[in-house]
Amino acid sequence: MQSPEQVVQAQLDAYNRKDLDALLATYAADACSYLYPATLVAQGHAAIRARMVQRFAEPDLHARLRRRVVLGEVVIDDEIVTRNFPEGRGTQAMTMIYRVSDGRIRDASAIMGEMRLDASV
Repeated sequence: MQSPEQVVQAQLDAYNRKDLDALLATYAADACSYLYPATLVAQGHAAIRARMVQRFAEPDLHARLRRRVVLGEVVIDDEIVTRNFPEGRGTQAMTMIYRVSDGRIRDASAIMGEMRLDASV
């Protein structure tokens, strides 16, 4: 069985490839996704799929890992995500907190920083 860090890395790799099936394979069937601290935004594969289909439609989508902390079943990723916002291309700092058990992500919480548009916009 993969370690929590390996599961989260597989999720990040699938995200950057925009491989929805591989991404969902890292999540438990009833996994929950939250905006920190406790706003539920998706529960289960169908809801996560619906959210990610929209995100994966962004042509420049890419998450760059800046640092990672692993504390047992909890993995915290500090990322810079390149996005295509309605206002234009830009980046957003994001901290993701994952709880992994039995080789799958059980829940994920996102702390999102300010949107920063590229200077050329």
